Amino acid sequence: MTPGLGAKIRNLRKRNKMTQAGLADVLGISASYLNLMEHDRRPVTAPVLLKVAQIFDVELKAFKDDGTERTVTALAEVFGDQIFEGHDLNINEIREFALHSPDVAKGVEALYHSYRELRDQMRILAERISDQNLPGVEPWRLPSEEVSDLLQRHNNYFPLLEEAASRLWKDALLDRPNMYSGLVDYLQKRHAISVEIVQSRSDDRSVRRFDPASKRLRLSEILAPHTVNFQLAHQIGLIEISDVLDEIVSDRHLTTDESRALARVALSNYFAGAVLMPYNEFLEAAKAQRYDVDMLGHRFRASFEQVSHRLTTLRKPGHEGVKFHFMRVDIAGNISKRFSASGIQFARFSGACPRWNLVVAFMTPGQIRTQVSVMANGERFFCIARTVNRGERGFHSPPALHAICLGCQADEAKHLVYSEGVELDNEETAVPVGVTCRLCERMDCEQRAFPPMQRTLHIDENVRGITFYASLKE
Repeated sequence: MTPGLGAKIRNLRKRNKMTQAGLADVLGISASYLNLMEHDRRPVTAPVLLKVAQIFDVELKAFKDDGTERTVTALAEVFGDQIFEGHDLNINEIREFALHSPDVAKGVEALYHSYRELRDQMRILAERISDQNLPGVEPWRLPSEEVSDLLQRHNNYFPLLEEAASRLWKDALLDRPNMYSGLVDYLQKRHAISVEIVQSRSDDRSVRRFDPASKRLRLSEILAPHTVNFQLAHQIGLIEISDVLDEIVSDRHLTTDESRALARVALSNYFAGAVLMPYNEFLEAAKAQRYDVDMLGHRFRASFEQVSHRLTTLRKPGHEGVKFHFMRVDIAGNISKRFSASGIQFARFSGACPRWNLVVAFMTPGQIRTQVSVMANGERFFCIARTVNRGERGFHSPPALHAICLGCQADEAKHLVYSEGVELDNEETAVPVGVTCRLCERMDCEQRAFPPMQRTLHIDENVRGITFYASLKE
């Protein structure tokens, strides 16, 4: 059932000044059943949807998800902030608000962004004052959020970048076994740029440094071979398709120079991934290998994270792969990368749910953990998670450990090798997962860190539940 579909039918009915009883009569159903559908408490069947479209003379695409549910989730998290405690807000009212006033809803979300940035800035200022360090405080924006939203709006698929990657293969006469030499020769012959692998130094922690004046590209010796190739392709993208990158980052939703600069880097990374893993060949291999990330990594000389990220970009209309979601978190639960084609919702202003397998992955570094998870609304997802080491620089610079989560809707999990032997429909083994504590209503969760929104904190000193918040009044 598509969330919000019933509300769209209700809006169409009211806009056309038709009563609920009148529409129910035309549809051949009871008014009470229509009422349940309009409030998303019963599924809207295909015949009903087709008939509604005919009655109100609208195309079926009018019922397509327009991102409202993502806005609802973001707003629910906004209103879950402690500053709104004491206000009688619930998820149905938030959904009504997002459906009836989408622009205002997005404005509220943007306002909350600004509030969070200002609050964090004030914390920094307080810390500087307490340390008697009084220089001016630079404004702290969140360009990463704007870039993540840009990728989501494009469904993480950029045809112009795919075409540019295909051209590079032809122009550079690339072949996979000799990818490094092919990219190096291309940079030298086409752009007179020399490539040098340099020793790592304590006074220079960069892994790639390009000097346009001398036309020298230096890559650190600490980079793995597949990452060297990735950085070479990344640099070629910055040089050759700069105008394409500028066109994409001219998006009005990228509001700062920092956001646009970060978006160029993200898009150049996309281009590099497309070079290492050409679309058609990679999609064919992914299907043949049943999306085995390690096997694809061996074949295309790419890392686990690079392959996982590339799998989320297979969204070419008519030639698509499994609709994956992707997330990268650090051991503290901070989300540094996220994208969702599966429809799963991620927390935007707080950490990930601790019941997700990507959190458990930190307990078994390097091993793939699988999980069937069920959200509060009944949606089921199948996810794999594994840790990856980043920035290995030697004994005195321990690597940064991250966890990668790659998943899809449970009904698509049959296409993945990781689902073998997993009972995807077993209710007892599915793990209840939420977006974040403030949005999750499950009171029997031993991992709960905060009370859910719209619950009054009622403490009974004579009663101790599974968690401190389990004694909250219903």
